[in-house]
Amino acid sequence: MIVDFFFVLFAVMAVGGAAAMVLARNPVASLLYLVMSFFALSGIFILLDAHFIAAVNVIVYAGAILVLFLFVIMLLNLGPSKRPDLRGTMYRMLGIAAAGAVFGLLLITLRDGHTTSMAGGMGQATMDAMLQSRGAVGVIAEPMFRSYLVPFEITSLLLLVAIVGAIVLARRRAP
Repeated sequence: MIVDFFFVLFAVMAVGGAAAMVLARNPVASLLYLVMSFFALSGIFILLDAHFIAAVNVIVYAGAILVLFLFVIMLLNLGPSKRPDLRGTMYRMLGIAAAGAVFGLLLITLRDGHTTSMAGGMGQATMDAMLQSRGAVGVIAEPMFRSYLVPFEITSLLLLVAIVGAIVLARRRAP
């Protein structure tokens, strides 16, 4: 009963933080809402007994990546925009259509009962044996650095390019 209460609380915090992040006009406030959303997701991971993923979420995302984003925002010295926002009717309709498509795909997936898991079809006994032999970090790290190494590296390169791009844009504005 108490677990259900905290799950709903963390879920509302995560969705509310994500919505507030998108709707906030101030980039620093938007970043703080994103931090709230990450902490709420970590709370959900703890409720699901995924303590390692919760710790990595707090340390890597809420700690390192968001601090880096904060430094980039401060480096760019974002003030009030003199250009009008691109929030016209066409962009709203495109956003609503994209959200509807994602929601429809989610409903189809839930209706058909397709689920994926880290176990990859293995039973609970097999997963327990793997956890006993290699530990939680080994069970998570092996597929990440063997099967998903290329997407992992592409993500790190994408973050690096974003940071370098922000620095280049900040240097061009400097007198």
